[in-house]
Amino acid sequence: MASLNTLRTKFGALLSIIIALALLAFILSLKTDMGFSNNDPKIGEINGDKIRYSEYLNEYDAIKNRNGGMEASTDEESAQMAAMVWQALFADHVLLPGFEKLGIGIPEQERLDMISGKVPSQSFFAAFGNPRTGEYNAELISQFLTQSSSDAQAQAAWQDLNDQARLERSLQKYAALVGKGSHVNALEVNAGVDAANKVFSGKFVGKRYSSVPDSLVEVSSSEIRSYYKAHKDLFKQTPSRTMTYVIFEVNATDDDMVALENEVRGVGERFAETDDVKAFVRQDRHGEISDRYVTAAQLGDQAEALTADKMYGPELKNNTWTMARVVESRMAPDTLGLKVIVLPYTEEKLADSLKTVATAANFADLARQYAANEELAANGGEVGVYPFSAFDAVTAEALSGAKTGDMIKVMNGSAIQLFYVYRADKPSKHYRVATVSYPVEASVATDRNIYNQASTFAVSAKGSSDAFNEAASAAAVTPRVATLVMGDRSVRGLEHSREIARWAYGADEGDLSEIFKVGKDYVVAMVTEIDNDEYASVQKAAAQIRNRLMRDKKYDYIMRDFSATTLDDAAKAFGSEVTDFKQLTFGSYYVDGAGFEPALVGAVASTTETGAVSAPVKGAQGVYLFTVDAITPSEKVQTAEDEQVRAEAMAEGMMQQRILPALQQMSEIKDQSGEYF
Repeated sequence: MASLNTLRTKFGALLSIIIALALLAFILSLKTDMGFSNNDPKIGEINGDKIRYSEYLNEYDAIKNRNGGMEASTDEESAQMAAMVWQALFADHVLLPGFEKLGIGIPEQERLDMISGKVPSQSFFAAFGNPRTGEYNAELISQFLTQSSSDAQAQAAWQDLNDQARLERSLQKYAALVGKGSHVNALEVNAGVDAANKVFSGKFVGKRYSSVPDSLVEVSSSEIRSYYKAHKDLFKQTPSRTMTYVIFEVNATDDDMVALENEVRGVGERFAETDDVKAFVRQDRHGEISDRYVTAAQLGDQAEALTADKMYGPELKNNTWTMARVVESRMAPDTLGLKVIVLPYTEEKLADSLKTVATAANFADLARQYAANEELAANGGEVGVYPFSAFDAVTAEALSGAKTGDMIKVMNGSAIQLFYVYRADKPSKHYRVATVSYPVEASVATDRNIYNQASTFAVSAKGSSDAFNEAASAAAVTPRVATLVMGDRSVRGLEHSREIARWAYGADEGDLSEIFKVGKDYVVAMVTEIDNDEYASVQKAAAQIRNRLMRDKKYDYIMRDFSATTLDDAAKAFGSEVTDFKQLTFGSYYVDGAGFEPALVGAVASTTETGAVSAPVKGAQGVYLFTVDAITPSEKVQTAEDEQVRAEAMAEGMMQQRILPALQQMSEIKDQSGEYF
């Protein structure tokens, strides 16, 4: 019977199905305990509508409940949840109002047809379909509604499911409406047929712009400004903040290393002498008992000591002191070939019955019929052949004495596993190892000393960028520059930096941060620029413009005295070599020896005669001349009918892919949540 839990567990995938493309690239996290009084701050805008803190929080709670109360415990999970919230807000403020204006709606009969399966709906299928068989069971809906009649949460989940199904269907209608607006005319079809059916081979010679020294051409400031004015739309930008920061690294000193080694060797002496290895390791916060059994070969350089029932170490490797002892050993097959039926832990009677009737011949059929794991069931319970070291301690204990043909039941956590062993190799000795590992890290005293250095720096760095840089020089730390673009929730290149980004969004230009703890280190930052302009300034765009103008001027420089009429003469003038190209078509992306050069590909594919030297081609990376030696038919001939279908499908597909990004851009979405979350 479908249950509330079924809906909860499937809603995560459901949302990504409903809104098929990534609507927003915003990365957010939430702190739901962060309240506010007599104030509901704006954290963004969508299509001119202000997004308030409370609205965001309500949407977050709704999505969390749909997913069984899932919590965002990691940065990645937080980002996923936040993206889902913004998708929902985008639908509320842009998609649904737009559909209403267009007259796109879902009549009641159409909704019922989606529920019944008459009109396919991924939303309902995700909740009530069987992905293993591809079957949709509408009867489960009646059972669910009966079950949820007195369950408010289940009723809310049902309403959410219907809302999402309507949105999904509306999106399909809108995409179809826009897609059908695409058209491919006869000229495009003829050009496509011609391009697809011709293959070109020949020779080319080129000279890269990078081979011309920058000192030979000059780009003036006035030229940069003129280009900027003429192409200003190329320099639209997202609001950003630039900051300078320094890192005070907390590393172990020589004294720390000596003290740690003395501590480790003392622990090692006690570890070697103890009779109760398990108890010793469990009492040490650096201790760990492996959940796997391994062979002597898998023990590596520890094998000699451990197989002789001696302690390995302490040894310093990869900045960690390590010592180990064997907890227990057992004889077990090196590898096992298995099939398995996984059942809920409440189905022990069924497991016992299956163990009684299961044979090598019928095991796959029983797995398909009874296994709870859909993927394994579809594969007849086949797990494959695995080394004994792949199994956890509980499963390993049950399988250690396995022989070919055995049926073995394993109670493991919340599941019952019924194994059929169809292969068991010759037994060998396997070891379970307990390890005590002490990482090399700074002492408390060293950490305090580094913090004091950061504090001294923070006092001296206040006031200006010059003061910041002078303090950095005095402290022997290197300032680093980072830019936060609207929506960023961390500093690129700096792990665990969410709090720094949050501070930066609320800071003013020239503000100095508190001392942040980032991993083991300390970080102090200063906001050096806040740029909320719609366009990048000419100063910011200057480097990009200069490179473009330098390329144009280098082309003119190369062609200034160029007079070659053959490829060999051009090669001498260019200081390069003549290179062959083969199997080039209009759809080619690269030219061997030249790289990504669309202009060169287009010029070659436009050639109608062989043997003639082309005019110079101004490419992205250099200047090229070529001759086409042969134009041959493609092995697979493209007909006009095939090309019409292909071109129309591509045009419609591209339009549909660009629908949501275009709506997003038109909606002028602004994300100011970084100041609050």
